Amino acid sequence: MATEQQRLPTRERRPSTSAPIVDITGGVGPAGISRPKHKRTFTGFGPGEIKSVEASIPEPQREAWKRNQITSFTDKDGFEKEVVRHVETTLARSMFNCDEIAAYSATSLAFRDRLITHWNRTQQRQTYRDTKRVYYLSLEFLMGRALDNAMLNVGLKNVAQDGLAELGFRIEDVVKQEHDAALGNGGLGRLAACFLDSLATLNFPAWGYGLRYRYGIFKQEIIDGYQVEVPDYWLDFNPWEFPRHDVTVDIQFFGQVNKKTVGGKTISVWEAGEIVQAVAYDVPIPGYDTPTTNNLRLWSSKASGGEFDFQKFNSGDYESSVADQQRAETISAVLYPNDNLERGKELRLKQQYFWVAASLYDIVRRFKKSRRSWNEFPDQVAIQLNDTHPTLAIVELQRILVDIEGLEWDNAWEIVTSTFGYTNHTVLPEALEKWPVGLVQHLLPRHLQIIYDINLFFLQSVEKAFPDDRDMLRRVSIIEESQPKMVRMAFLAIVGSHKVNGVAELHSDLIKTTIFKDFVEIYGPDKFTNVTNGITPRRWLHQANPRLSELIASKCGGNDFLKDLTLLNQLEKHVEDKQFRKEWAEIKYANKVRLAKHIKDTTGVVVNPASLFDVQVKRIHEYKRQQLNIFGVIHRYLSLKAMTPDQRKKQLPRVSIFGGKAAPGYWMAKQIIHLINSVGAVVNKDEDIGDLLKVIFLEDYNVSKAEMICPASDISEHISTAGTEASGTSNMKFVLNGGLIIGTCDGANIEITREIGESNIFLFGNLSEDVEDLRHAHTYGSHTIDSDLDKVFNEIEKGTFGTPHDFSAMIAAVRQHGDYYLVSDDFHSYIETHQLVDEAYRNQDEWIAKCITSVSRMGFFTSDRCINEYAEEIWNVEPLAVDRHSIWGP
Repeated sequence: MATEQQRLPTRERRPSTSAPIVDITGGVGPAGISRPKHKRTFTGFGPGEIKSVEASIPEPQREAWKRNQITSFTDKDGFEKEVVRHVETTLARSMFNCDEIAAYSATSLAFRDRLITHWNRTQQRQTYRDTKRVYYLSLEFLMGRALDNAMLNVGLKNVAQDGLAELGFRIEDVVKQEHDAALGNGGLGRLAACFLDSLATLNFPAWGYGLRYRYGIFKQEIIDGYQVEVPDYWLDFNPWEFPRHDVTVDIQFFGQVNKKTVGGKTISVWEAGEIVQAVAYDVPIPGYDTPTTNNLRLWSSKASGGEFDFQKFNSGDYESSVADQQRAETISAVLYPNDNLERGKELRLKQQYFWVAASLYDIVRRFKKSRRSWNEFPDQVAIQLNDTHPTLAIVELQRILVDIEGLEWDNAWEIVTSTFGYTNHTVLPEALEKWPVGLVQHLLPRHLQIIYDINLFFLQSVEKAFPDDRDMLRRVSIIEESQPKMVRMAFLAIVGSHKVNGVAELHSDLIKTTIFKDFVEIYGPDKFTNVTNGITPRRWLHQANPRLSELIASKCGGNDFLKDLTLLNQLEKHVEDKQFRKEWAEIKYANKVRLAKHIKDTTGVVVNPASLFDVQVKRIHEYKRQQLNIFGVIHRYLSLKAMTPDQRKKQLPRVSIFGGKAAPGYWMAKQIIHLINSVGAVVNKDEDIGDLLKVIFLEDYNVSKAEMICPASDISEHISTAGTEASGTSNMKFVLNGGLIIGTCDGANIEITREIGESNIFLFGNLSEDVEDLRHAHTYGSHTIDSDLDKVFNEIEKGTFGTPHDFSAMIAAVRQHGDYYLVSDDFHSYIETHQLVDEAYRNQDEWIAKCITSVSRMGFFTSDRCINEYAEEIWNVEPLAVDRHSIWGP
């Protein structure tokens, strides 16, 4: 009874005194899944579908669409209206807080809107006509600024200039607000960009495929004379790209390969591993004086399961919750990650496969919409490999055709080899890409199996053709039998392509007689061809040097020379025209004043525009021999110091200008940069020398800086060791802008000499046929250092230019380690040739005549000529005429 009284009433609420204690033993989520997968959607129509879809749309609806189609601005008032609209609605600003960045953004958006209509119609027209397309695969696209290019290509820069002036802005200040697109580093990427411009200008149906690097290669800063790499945040505002979040591709890595039997046929299945998602970003590429606007598709990487693992976050594993995304994003974060470490090598290979796999998926998807048979694939698709970086595309297409589409090996391989062309960009054996077999096995197990099969069938055919040359099998094998075994990507590219081209006559001859000699014997000479590089005159003359372009147009009957550069030959009849020479010289001086101002603003050094501007701007590499140039500068400095004041007064003032980036892991190249800056720190403050010599290093060299530097150059240096530079294109840019060049008989210098005449170029140094003998003599015979160069080395070792230890390896490379790049052998010739340059520059009338003559003979070096040669000899593709009256017209 007592116990009953002590009980609380059953309906009375009991106060809670603690949390419940439970044993957590079961799961509350499905096993092995932490988040939903992103669902892929498809875009676009096939050629048959687009016609039927158009026919199915009722006439009143079609009329309504046509009636309300966007009309692009054509005059100043229309442009101003678009700019103000974007300022007030897109940017949410007003007249009171529209600064230069906002003016750039609004101007870009106005021109972008105009490009979009052309872009959409171009893609519809190309799909509708269903002709063969070119796909240009390049790891680099060094595009430069897009706004100025777009304004000029659509012919409305003057409209924009007047409109911006009325709104209170200078067009030059607005254009400067744009970041260079950080999608490349050197000539390889700039060539790809010139090619895209020419493909659009010539109305070829073409797409470029690349990677959307978040931080570019890096932004270069010079601190205490050293290169320091920092991220290039170029994507903060980029109005020129369109995210295609509906165009995504799942890319597989790692895993294993299993054999399965399906319908009595054994197939290989690549399973498990890691999935990373590729997301497409599209960039319109406008042609000049044509409505054709082609596409550059860039791939960005992201985790396939989304950005954020909520389950890991909720369980307190905060870092791990975003680890998948961070790991995936590193793939498209940086161009050429440092591969000195094993993880860097893996990331580079991962980057290359990610890019080509996404691109091939896209190309194959587009082809399958046409419902053609696979044997027609090479008739519809031409894929050009820009160097060895995209070589895995060959293996990937074979995998798609055999493993996924079920084609027989031989049939698939015939399709693959008929589709690809390979452009080689180097004769340096150490620069030909190789990947450790173990790394490929780990990252791409199925692809290694296919590579071994390709190699087996290739070697069997070689053995049958050359039964008495067993050593040839070792020499041409795609798998190098070294320790560790390596996959030779250049050999794979040759075996998997129907055409291989070099990029200058000397280069194409060298690859056939040196690194690829055996392949010429196997396949015959017809598989190998030459397409000498070129540049687009739209950017490198019309955009970079508008006053010179205008002067040339006045003598060539208008701007037609921008589409047919051979029309420049009309300039030659004006060489003796004194007024023409005077205007030419005034434009050159104005360009030098502009560069001098930039030098003062960025380095604090004052240079005299009346001095001879001597320029070497390019990727920093020992074979390009910036070290030869700076040793020559030191020699000049020592010579000036040894003179009396009266002797110095008779000397020609000179400004030596350097620019370029060194790869983060390339220690020697970084030391060259350090030496240049150390010499500049001494020379530029030497009151005895004054304006007679200045040494400038311009940091963070890029396309927009090149557009300022090329028009201001008097002499530019293209001084690579003979036989090492494939072509070079900066030589063409400098000559087209009215500068002369000093160079070796290397790359395109030889063809430039042939076109412009030996009297208009300053050549020096040993020839390519002598290089190997000299190297052999250095190693096994006597090697005497040039006496003038020895004096330069002694001055460095005295500590004149800073701690000698910093530069000891550069000196040792010449003195003790065989002087592989022939710096000493060419030094005397180099110094003598510079004396000839000084003498020639003193006679300004004669110098200007040389410049005008050179420009008039540069018609061969346009990228339009290159593209026409590729189209005829390699791609077998025709331009797509623009029918201005068609619904799919401009």
